[in-house]
Amino acid sequence: MTAIDELVRLCPPPSDPPSAVDWAGTERALGVPLPADYKRLVETYGPGVFSETVWLLAPGAGRSHVDLLAQTAERDEILESLREWEADEWPVELGEPGARVVPWAYEEGSGAFLYWLVRPDRDPDEWPVLYNEGRGPLWERHGPGCAAFLLGVLTGTVETSYFGYLYEVLKPAEHHFEAAASLPED
Repeated sequence: MTAIDELVRLCPPPSDPPSAVDWAGTERALGVPLPADYKRLVETYGPGVFSETVWLLAPGAGRSHVDLLAQTAERDEILESLREWEADEWPVELGEPGARVVPWAYEEGSGAFLYWLVRPDRDPDEWPVLYNEGRGPLWERHGPGCAAFLLGVLTGTVETSYFGYLYEVLKPAEHHFEAAASLPED
């Protein structure tokens, strides 16, 4: 059973399937291929929020706060402006030629983002997940697989300094997903 299969059991996706995604166009726009588990996650859930906390970004979301391309451009600009201030706190790999981060989710109300650490010599399915607290210099590194990380966050099996309340307060049966399209616009 894959992490996405387990997520579906824990947090059922919307009954209406999400819109199809132009993956080739998205990857051209980003300049990198995307991990297979992310594509399946987006094809299963679409843009939206897990347990009112973790917002999944998706290409062509129609709302900039959950649109992968819009958030990538915004985060690139913000991180570039912060880089000179917090350079000694950044993951060492970001100093390598061609290395960068690409956001795939964010934490509600915190300013924190979840990224992939994109390195040109690595397969996208091997990219580690990075958590950046957003309002400070902390970067937390996790293994590859955004779906596995998300499942671990919801079940309390991932070692992280963040998201503890999701499994300390909520019972696994209480996790849910809300599609961005079903929520009022900000």
